[in-house]
Amino acid sequence: MKLRRMSNTCFHCGLEVTSHNRIQANIEQAPQDFCCAGCASVCQIIHQSGLGAFYSQQTSSMLPAVTLEYPLEFYDAPAFQQPFLESAPEGEKIITLISDTIHCAACVWLIEKALNSLTGVNWVRANLTDKRIRLSWNEGDIQLSQIMQRLADLGYSAMPFEQNIAEQLANRSNKAMLYKIGFAAFTMMNLLWISIALYTGASEGKYHQYFQWLGFALATPTLFYSGSGFLKSAYTGLRNGLMNMDVPISIGALTTYFYSVYVLLGFSAKGEVYFDTVVNFIFVILIGRYLESSAKKSSISASSSLQQLQPKVALVIKDKDEIITPIAAININDQVLIRPGERIPVDGYVRSGASDTDESLLSGESRPVAKKIGDEVFAGSVNGQGALEIVVSQTLKQSVLGKIVSLVENTQHNKSAVVCSIDRIIPYFVGVTIFLALATFVYWYPEDFDLALLSATSVLIITCPCAFGLATPMSIAVASGAAIKEKMLIKNSDTLEVLNQVDWVVFDKTGTLTLGEFKVEQVVYSPAQQQAKKSDLMQIMASIEKYSEHPLAQAIVVENQQALLTTNDFQSTPGQGVSASIDGVAYKIGKLSFVDSSQQVDADMLKNSQQIELQGSSCIWCSTQDQVLGFVALSDQIKADAKATIAQLLATGKQVSILSGDSQVVTQKVADYLGIKHVVAQALPEDKASYIKQLQQQHQVLMIGDGVNDAPALVQADTSMAIGSGSDVSVNHADVVLLKSTLSPILAMITLAQRTSRTIKQNITFALLYNALMVPLAMMAKVTPLFAAIAMPISSLIVIGNAARLRKK
Repeated sequence: MKLRRMSNTCFHCGLEVTSHNRIQANIEQAPQDFCCAGCASVCQIIHQSGLGAFYSQQTSSMLPAVTLEYPLEFYDAPAFQQPFLESAPEGEKIITLISDTIHCAACVWLIEKALNSLTGVNWVRANLTDKRIRLSWNEGDIQLSQIMQRLADLGYSAMPFEQNIAEQLANRSNKAMLYKIGFAAFTMMNLLWISIALYTGASEGKYHQYFQWLGFALATPTLFYSGSGFLKSAYTGLRNGLMNMDVPISIGALTTYFYSVYVLLGFSAKGEVYFDTVVNFIFVILIGRYLESSAKKSSISASSSLQQLQPKVALVIKDKDEIITPIAAININDQVLIRPGERIPVDGYVRSGASDTDESLLSGESRPVAKKIGDEVFAGSVNGQGALEIVVSQTLKQSVLGKIVSLVENTQHNKSAVVCSIDRIIPYFVGVTIFLALATFVYWYPEDFDLALLSATSVLIITCPCAFGLATPMSIAVASGAAIKEKMLIKNSDTLEVLNQVDWVVFDKTGTLTLGEFKVEQVVYSPAQQQAKKSDLMQIMASIEKYSEHPLAQAIVVENQQALLTTNDFQSTPGQGVSASIDGVAYKIGKLSFVDSSQQVDADMLKNSQQIELQGSSCIWCSTQDQVLGFVALSDQIKADAKATIAQLLATGKQVSILSGDSQVVTQKVADYLGIKHVVAQALPEDKASYIKQLQQQHQVLMIGDGVNDAPALVQADTSMAIGSGSDVSVNHADVVLLKSTLSPILAMITLAQRTSRTIKQNITFALLYNALMVPLAMMAKVTPLFAAIAMPISSLIVIGNAARLRKK
């Protein structure tokens, strides 16, 4: 197929390409120009999917105007889906879509209800604040194209979420809304002069009917162009038998408009036309929606700004050439050049060069981290003074930064119990609104038809389920963004509600209250091993412990100076130790009870270990099947802010415990220093979970840990936090991930949860009071449609503004 190449237009979308936005990429071995990295990425995916014929079907340089962005078969192509899919169990797929046609809580309810009814769809979570739809489906039961078509049938245009494309959609939607606002503003100003003329005497003159027809000429295009979004959304909802917020707005606008036409045509001798009212409240509602959209965007900017930390393109080295390549098109094992001062675009390891990187975004470590050949580098960190050539080790979604972004986005999609309850109420709320408007019309009709019509219209317009629907999700979204600034990632939105009720905090010791940076202080041998060298025992222990991620194990590996031995049959027993064989000899390393079940250890050596533990060190034993070889004593340091953090928790009335797998002596010494009265030591993973369960009988429990053996307790607790530098298992099971290694973020997280809970209550209270006050006033004919159109969006803006206050410290 012959490909076109345009020097001044984008090969994908046809928009203008300038020297400032030009991106070049090879399409079927021919260079093409693109207006942005997003277009280049999508185009490459289309051709990689074998769907290049899409471009030959175009009749102009612009993409064809279709309901869906691409032909249905595109969405099912593996190469098309791959950049957008999240990690999921085999046979299941998870994707995030974006739709700029979601604009109220009823839209969220409609999308979730309709898609959940499809066979093969596991779950759907639509989000009003960022207009995204996250869903899971079984690959064997349904295809993505069927889901996309179902959304299109509902009236929602959607496409896989990618930051560049999302920005384009948002800009396109804002531009279209601004055009509609501008047109409505023009007609409103002209109708204002007509109204002034009518009110100052023209209503009795020969120009009376002329002015009415002029009002009709201005109101008609305003209603069906500027108000087309409301009308289309209302029609789609009614066609599917479901209510959304645009139904009452559309009914109010159409009723007022057609009644005015009825009077204009002479069917009513005493009625008045209200074309100015139709235009005015369409203009005001459009302004309100635009401001609401802008407020949402700024309120959640902290979370979306994470995605801006990843460059859109990178310099890929191929055949000694440096090729600018979109991030989505970079593959594992590609070689990427990172120049001094540039932000690293992908995860990988250094192939050549040396430098230092700023990884404060990811780890909270403010000091530069030295990088040499073989060291790992991470997307989002900033390169220092040296140039690096790296080999890509992770795809965009699987990078450390990608996982952080995914955690944040999933938080905003995981709805709390309050949000779920509100979402179920919203459609009935709209139905009640229509019923109340009808009742208002029936009540006032015998007295005055015009009064009845305007009062019913005011009821339809002034009710605002949007403020009610935004009360909780907007607060959670802003709080998540505020937490990110403090290096805290909220994975579960219910955490913000539960943390406010927590009265008992349980800490793991090693790596949580302490630094977890152990040093070998002493090596002690059994009497039968006195002739062995220190390095022999260390070599054996390090060769086995290299497979463990426990801080004690890593300290032994670092201390060893000898070459590691080949090991077999490695096994880990969480909370106890590890075992493996070397040259046919089976070894056990860990607690004394684990390595020596017969308890025949030398008495002097046992006494020595007890004295060492009294000084605050930990002893790790090693044995064969026949005898105990000795132990290694390691010491750790308590974190600098641990004492102050515990003191503040106790001052707020919370109970605090230490729950550790370490010995009683070592754990008690740490507890005494920190002022903690409740201590549980030598606890296995199942013991930790049982202790948490016991506390939960009378308390709301927060568990904080960092190790594999903490995972059962983290899951069991009402809510949990994991230190980000800890094991992947603990991070995956915790509700909050603390990227800093200090403990002060715990207090910040609890304070933020308290403020969020208070803000949610304020928002819900305001939304209820607003509707409880304004709806009766409208039913009493005390509110005009124009005032209703002004008050309705303002109520949503107040809710959003109140939530935005959470960004302040």
